[in-house]
Amino acid sequence: MIRTTLGCVLPTVLLLSVSSVQAQHPKKIPRIGFVTGSGDAKNPGPVVEAFQQGLRDLGYVEGKNILVEYRYIEAKRDRIPGIVAELVQLKVDVFVSPTQSVIRAAKQATKTIPIVMAINGDPVALGLIDSLARPGGNITGLTSLNRELSGKRLELFKEVVPRISRVGVLTDTASGTGLEEYEMAAGDLKIPLQSLKVRGSNPDLEDAFRDAVKARVSALISVRAGVLLPHTKKIADLAIKNRLPLMFEGSSLVEAGGLISYSPNDAEGYRRAATYVDKILKGAKPTDLPVEQPTKFEFVINLKTAKQISLTIPPNVLARADKVIK
Repeated sequence: MIRTTLGCVLPTVLLLSVSSVQAQHPKKIPRIGFVTGSGDAKNPGPVVEAFQQGLRDLGYVEGKNILVEYRYIEAKRDRIPGIVAELVQLKVDVFVSPTQSVIRAAKQATKTIPIVMAINGDPVALGLIDSLARPGGNITGLTSLNRELSGKRLELFKEVVPRISRVGVLTDTASGTGLEEYEMAAGDLKIPLQSLKVRGSNPDLEDAFRDAVKARVSALISVRAGVLLPHTKKIADLAIKNRLPLMFEGSSLVEAGGLISYSPNDAEGYRRAATYVDKILKGAKPTDLPVEQPTKFEFVINLKTAKQISLTIPPNVLARADKVIK
């Protein structure tokens, strides 16, 4: 009888002891550092929202089985080193960013924390990784190879606005991102370009548009640059006010009032970044995860904006759009 009782009690005592030890040493919740050049804490924007959806699709619930430290640059590039240093000090398990300058700063700050990028440029040409197939080091992720689309964008613009005469390229003085690629493509298409550069976290966009009007620009491309992203809506409003057809370099940006865009699907790219985070948290090493390139590109037309600037989109061009905003 005593043996039977002990046989029942001992497993229970052992189970309670194990449970007590587990309670004292709960499983560590992974912490992610996410730094973006667009949005802010009150209005995170589509980049953060897409990444969050990607986490949810994989079964992650923020605050329960994953923690995300969000940081917003808000067009203030001088903040980047401090933000990166802070996240390194917090010992985040994975570092994520869609901003080239942030990825570069993170690479300089740590050789051990895995870094997931979702950038527009060529990470090999930028010196961030060794190759797309074998990144090397602690960086992997996705690239949209945005600059390689410059020629195709100008071709589409010429079809959307047949009487196009001069195209303004709005970019920031600090980086000059995209201007060179557009100049190369414009030479082949015989389309004159007008460089429109702005600077700082509070760029003088009104002055840039005055320069565009003086130069008789008939269409405008807003390059996807960190300084310009927080001002997407204002750029779109000024383009409408000046009746200038405006092309953005991102599908999600057209909804702010741009006329057209040609690019990979923004949301899909940022959702895919969550997949890399998941693989790394499950033990994969960045050096063994090939960098993804887009396989599908979207041509988006905003008909509402076309009406506001009294522009008729040729029917054959409209029929080719992957998405039409009405």
